[in-house]
Amino acid sequence: MALLLTGKLIAEFGIRNSATDFFNVWAKQLHNLHNIAERMHDGKVHEGDWHDIGSVKIWTYTIDGKVETCKESIEAIDEENKLIIFNLFDGEISKNYKVLKPYLQVIDHKEQVGAVVKWTLEFEKLDEDVALPYHYLEFGTAMTKDIDAHLLKGNK
Repeated sequence: MALLLTGKLIAEFGIRNSATDFFNVWAKQLHNLHNIAERMHDGKVHEGDWHDIGSVKIWTYTIDGKVETCKESIEAIDEENKLIIFNLFDGEISKNYKVLKPYLQVIDHKEQVGAVVKWTLEFEKLDEDVALPYHYLEFGTAMTKDIDAHLLKGNK
């Protein structure tokens, strides 16, 4: 019996900053991400602009102790619901995954300070031998913690 090649992984957890402040880093400050997140080393615009839908950026980062590069584009931004859909491709990603799409949504807590960050990683593996992309979900979690700490220092 063949295993499924597609799926979703989800991580949901609290941060101490507001949903708006955290969302704005992703929606309006991608150019600064490599100065905020420890594992993100460099980012450059390849086509378009930093925050335009469909524009392409090239990122260099460390994942599982190894430096990798990939291209990223934004497929959708929903400011009202604080949701961004990214598409990751090329580099090491394309060696294992046909599709790797992180969805980032940030929701303010209703009864306490802070927000909830929800990362959903939609994927399609190239074959059954490829591992589930838990390491990319963990990478998003680590970047979230770095950004939350950065914002808590008063950096907006």
